[in-house]
Amino acid sequence: MAIELQALPYEQAALEPHISANTLSFHYGKHHAGYVNKLNNAIEGTDYAGKTLEAIVIDSNSSGDQGIFNNAAQIFNHDQYWLSMTPDGVEAPGGALGEAIEREFGSLEALVDQMKSAAASLFGSGWVWLASKDGALEIVSTRNAETPLVDGKLCLLTIDVWEHAYYLDFQNNRVAYVDVFFDKLANWKRAAELYK
Repeated sequence: MAIELQALPYEQAALEPHISANTLSFHYGKHHAGYVNKLNNAIEGTDYAGKTLEAIVIDSNSSGDQGIFNNAAQIFNHDQYWLSMTPDGVEAPGGALGEAIEREFGSLEALVDQMKSAAASLFGSGWVWLASKDGALEIVSTRNAETPLVDGKLCLLTIDVWEHAYYLDFQNNRVAYVDVFFDKLANWKRAAELYK
């Protein structure tokens, strides 16, 4: 069973004017799709074939199969990234997640400020996550293809800070991209549903 390229949850132009269809065309259609093609070629005829994407990420990390892990984890990370954005506007999380954010960070604004700071200051390429384990929230920064999944953490929201995520729209201004992600696109509704 081949790993499939997960469909975007919205049209490629749906995030405009914040993130362009041109960026999504390259990011999703070239980078993300490229990881899927490379992984399927690499796992054909191996013990990884037929496993779920999550199992491949975890198993390849444990066994040190770096090439398999890099492609599988980047697919997983991108799947989470697309779902971490919504064209419907930012809606503050309620319910259990809203309560946990208030308890652990003081406010959504304080959490967002910390995530913005982590994303803006991450050296090189990587990801910044809001993750949860046993109900506790944590801001996690990962480099390259690394992912909180391998530590048994639930990935609630992530921002991709690889340059290909923002360079066509923001050039080298990562801070502006990070601001737009959190101020205009962050899908807290999904994060709240996952946390619940």
